[in-house]
Amino acid sequence: MTATAEFVHTRLGGLPRAFWFLWTGTLVNRLGTMVLPFLSLYLTNGRNLPVTTAGVVLAVVGVGQMFSQLIGGILADRVGRRATLTGGMLVTGATMLALGYAESLTAIVVCSAVLGLAIDSFRPASQAIVADLVPAAERTRAFGLLLWAVNLGFSVAMVLGGTMAKAGFSTLFWANAATCVLFGLLVWRAIPETGSRVVAKDAEPGSFADVLRDRAMLAVFVITLIAGFAFLQCLATLPLAMNADGLSTASYGIVMAINGIAIVVMQPFIGHRLGGLDRSRTLAVGITVLGIGYGAMTFASTTWSYAVCVVVWTLGEIIIHSVGVALVADLAPAHLRGRYNGVYGTAWGVAAFAAPLGGTQLLVHGAPVLWLTCFGLCLAAACGQLLLGPTIRRRTTEGAAG
Repeated sequence: MTATAEFVHTRLGGLPRAFWFLWTGTLVNRLGTMVLPFLSLYLTNGRNLPVTTAGVVLAVVGVGQMFSQLIGGILADRVGRRATLTGGMLVTGATMLALGYAESLTAIVVCSAVLGLAIDSFRPASQAIVADLVPAAERTRAFGLLLWAVNLGFSVAMVLGGTMAKAGFSTLFWANAATCVLFGLLVWRAIPETGSRVVAKDAEPGSFADVLRDRAMLAVFVITLIAGFAFLQCLATLPLAMNADGLSTASYGIVMAINGIAIVVMQPFIGHRLGGLDRSRTLAVGITVLGIGYGAMTFASTTWSYAVCVVVWTLGEIIIHSVGVALVADLAPAHLRGRYNGVYGTAWGVAAFAAPLGGTQLLVHGAPVLWLTCFGLCLAAACGQLLLGPTIRRRTTEGAAG
């Protein structure tokens, strides 16, 4: 085997064929992710809504997203992974088209609420499919590859979306809806229903209450929420902090583009190395690296100094998103994987809601207060993950023995 072939096989080989259909569908879907990033511009420029009203509409979407993954997780366990993912994508696509043609404020708000509830409902099903199909030792690599596809597709979508928006916002809604439908149909045709075979192995059907009684999973929820609050400042307050330093929106665009490029470049070199490591310790390292990157922004004042900090916390982001979902898969009984992933995803949804509220309150006291608080929160979350480690290792060992 040549060096190139070995390089590719180490990173891509050994995963089930169905996983690659899921990976392809994910990439296609993210290539069309154009509505949400440009939604504020569409509402203000395309529908001539006041900025404050547009903010309310965006908040409606955000509230829906807080519950989207819980709904998707329950459905993934009850009606099946494939049906939930396909149904979620079809409803999302149809709702995007309805929103694109809605004219009254009432219709826009209703469509926005439905879109928020539907748009992330596929995630628990997608994550459960990976956990069902991929052996535990390979899950971190598989989830890392999905992260790679997401960021590659999103980076391209931002460029295409900006260009297509010049031709009219309706093209964005049609493109996003089309990729949602393609993803859903690809999963329906090419991926078998994985939930039925794992549920059949469990005598108890299980319920959402079982997840709420799992103290380890609730601890993961809290740790994820804390780390997510810090991480999502990149969307909530980073542009404001850079602007206060006299940097333009173009500078913020460059910095966030570097985030996507760094993931695309770094993930293939580190993703395959994470699977053999202890999940809790590795996740704690990732959260710590994230905190270091955000804490270092205390000393940033130029575009490139911010960019260096972003590269640091992007490394933490890769570790967190690759290992976190794999850790949840280890904790979840097979028949409750959808619900467990729904709870995990909800932690990120709540963080997305809390990040701008809390971040802006910290920012008014100065950027150093914000960034050092993020650093402290990440250290606390990392310590919590280390303390949780023995419980997770015991659960994982018992699950393997069973």
